[in-house]
Amino acid sequence: MVILPVSDPSFRLYGRVVEGYDVSGVLDALAKTRLPEGTDYVPHDESVAAAPGADALGDGLFGGMPFQLGWCNGHNTKLNCLEYHRDSEFNLGCEDFILLIATLSDIENNKLDTSKVKAFRVPAGVLVEVYATTLHYAPCHTDPAKGFHVLVALPKCTNTDFRPGRKENVLDSTLWARNKWLLAHAESSEAAQGAYVGLTGENIDIANDL
Repeated sequence: MVILPVSDPSFRLYGRVVEGYDVSGVLDALAKTRLPEGTDYVPHDESVAAAPGADALGDGLFGGMPFQLGWCNGHNTKLNCLEYHRDSEFNLGCEDFILLIATLSDIENNKLDTSKVKAFRVPAGVLVEVYATTLHYAPCHTDPAKGFHVLVALPKCTNTDFRPGRKENVLDSTLWARNKWLLAHAESSEAAQGAYVGLTGENIDIANDL
């Protein structure tokens, strides 16, 4: 799979690089969060939220709206699922990491062919916005010895426990958590847990492309 840098013009369809904020305090706190062998996600981490500059960063990114500063850490090379929110997500890594992404417009008949997925490498210390119209999921590492520590900044309560009481359409079927619409690959653990299987084609693994 071709892995492009986020500086490539093609990334503009999916997101943008965000500059001008002091992220040093957030990076220091993020680097101290745990690094599992697999992947782990925490919607809001108090140590990251209390870091110098964190409040100013969150207020700037979300325009004064309530926000949460969490993380996704670990080791990963597989796609497994794609999700989207009704708002942008912001990511910042202590190490280089790779995003596997697609767009909402790539969905046809409630399915997405994984051949539509693109890969972009984000350098360590670079803050990126992933647009609300961009499907994404867990980051991938660039170095298995280092793994990744990646900030996940989102509107408050996103990705917390919620399932609709009734499933009147496919959007309800894909709503996996609060403000989290999920398309799973049949081979993923999420599919085994009952997530909507909306990814067709190969379950992408970039291990041999690093």
